[in-house]
Amino acid sequence: MTLSADPRRFLYRADALDPDSAKRLTAEALASCDDGELYLQYTASESFAFDDGRLKTADFNTQAGFGLRGVSGETTAFAHANDISEAAIRRAAETMSVLDPARGARAAPPRRTNATLYTDSDPLSAIPFARKVALCQQIDAAARARDPRVAQVSVSLAGSWSVIEIVRPDGFVAHDVRPLVRLNVSIIAEQNGRREAGFHGLGGRYLYDNMFEPAVWNRAIDLALDMALVNLESVAAPAGEMTVVLGNGWPGVLLHEAIGHGLEGDFNRKGTSAFSGRIGERVAAPGVTVVDDGSLGERRGSLSIDDEGTPTQCNTLIQDGVLVGYIQDRLNARLMGVEPTGNGRRESFAHAPMPRMTNTFMLAGKDDPREILSRVTNGIYAKSFGGGQVDITSGKFVFSCTEAYKIENGRLAAPIKGATLIGDGPTVLTKVAAIGNDMELDEGIGVCGKGGQSVPAGVGQPTLLVEGLTVGGTAA
Repeated sequence: MTLSADPRRFLYRADALDPDSAKRLTAEALASCDDGELYLQYTASESFAFDDGRLKTADFNTQAGFGLRGVSGETTAFAHANDISEAAIRRAAETMSVLDPARGARAAPPRRTNATLYTDSDPLSAIPFARKVALCQQIDAAARARDPRVAQVSVSLAGSWSVIEIVRPDGFVAHDVRPLVRLNVSIIAEQNGRREAGFHGLGGRYLYDNMFEPAVWNRAIDLALDMALVNLESVAAPAGEMTVVLGNGWPGVLLHEAIGHGLEGDFNRKGTSAFSGRIGERVAAPGVTVVDDGSLGERRGSLSIDDEGTPTQCNTLIQDGVLVGYIQDRLNARLMGVEPTGNGRRESFAHAPMPRMTNTFMLAGKDDPREILSRVTNGIYAKSFGGGQVDITSGKFVFSCTEAYKIENGRLAAPIKGATLIGDGPTVLTKVAAIGNDMELDEGIGVCGKGGQSVPAGVGQPTLLVEGLTVGGTAA
């Protein structure tokens, strides 16, 4: 086999490991296991940070390695190394001896797919280093020229290119080549001694080209600056239980954290989720339909195949308010007697896969967003969120708003500062009183954390009217 023009040349070297040897070693190491795989990965990544008018950091990094996982019953043995060689894989195979021999039939391999959701081109080498630095400098200068109140600008540009191959003991082999890019613009505005921040980011599984379009990066500046200037005029947020309108797009991060994690297979198999054992029950208001879809082209959370080789797909989790499914990796699907859903994900070769979200969002309803707003006599409109904390078992959450407004007599009023939304995901779902016809996905900035691993993810939702949500505020 010739690999000279194949991206897999970064995984295989004649003096270390070849594809046939990888299949043979995997079959030997996992011969007595129910399931498992050899996961090979090469990743090149870079990042640029432009701050205070000058380039602060410019990093480039490559890493390569493998993870060998064996599964027997509910027990997993896992070993990894950053040396892709026969000798290293043989040493890792010794870890598999802790497993009891499989008692049943070996798990079937994943189904095949011809789906290609993104380019396999390397975004890092397509554009010269100097142009990337120049773009950051251009954005910085343009942002500072926008408004005399701009006090500080931070720009970051990042990209990665990952080549992976999954080798199973039954001879199944699958590979994927994954680009990922991101642009962030942060602006601090100052007026009368008061300083407030605004932010906008975008990205996805495509090349840098889009980000070099003036219309794209100028829009990022405008949105970040608008947020900062709005916050300069903000007043203290009210507190108490009130009606809340959630904006479309990025506010879906609340759905991701407070509800999505609770729909992952491992938590439900172990009975630690608020949704455990509730398939077929009404868990949300009529009209609420939530899906996880990793098969959307070029989206940040998308994958042609997951990190176990299973093709991604659109999984309906809640249908018209009724819980109909969970997202699964291979291990939890087998133990729960269902099919994998293409959600076995890992941060890198140094991590074992687990059930993780891809792009999780609520589908659109039929309500006009303006009409939704007109229904509210007194409440708040949450347009954007920052950080938050969530308890998976109960679904309880606390989320801070980075841009929010009072609603008075059906209209947006003063912007507010310091608002937090407090509640629990399962209860919030039942309080959805209107669903907008304006569903949007976020622009490609989501990062999902679980079990010490971080992976890119997407979120989204339409405008939502939620009755009786607790708002934490700072108003006296």
